[in-house]
Amino acid sequence: MHLLAPCDSLGALQGDLNVHSLNASEAERARGLIESAPFIGQLGIRFRDCGEGWCETSLEGTPELTQQDGFLHAGVLATMADHTASAAAATRMSEGQRVLSIEFKINLLRPASGRQVRCRADVLRHGRTISVVESDVFCLIDQGEKRVARATVTLAIGSETAPAS
Repeated sequence: MHLLAPCDSLGALQGDLNVHSLNASEAERARGLIESAPFIGQLGIRFRDCGEGWCETSLEGTPELTQQDGFLHAGVLATMADHTASAAAATRMSEGQRVLSIEFKINLLRPASGRQVRCRADVLRHGRTISVVESDVFCLIDQGEKRVARATVTLAIGSETAPAS
């Protein structure tokens, strides 16, 4: 059984949070998308940084987030990739718009181990009604970072409305 091991090289996750090339409203939209979702909070996914067309989040791998062999569960990686993509798209939206995932594909490139996980999402194409975003998920290990997953996420862009009940 492969257990999550602590990571000594956390350089990419340490330091102050930064926001690049966005006004305060745009940056808060991305941060709020991450911080206001209860499920994302339960998993421990945290907003790290954003700029126009991109967002980064982080996660501390814990035993509760692993599958039967001690690797981080694919569902955790997929959720992180999907939600970080939504926040990246949010950096390109106008006031009063929201995003909703309509499709995503994830390639799990290797088993995910390590105590620290980082996701970087970049907008590939942002249109009036659809945004396509690519998310890379990395585990920080003693030798540096290893990409463990890549997702392509398609998001619908619409006006703010209350969730369907």
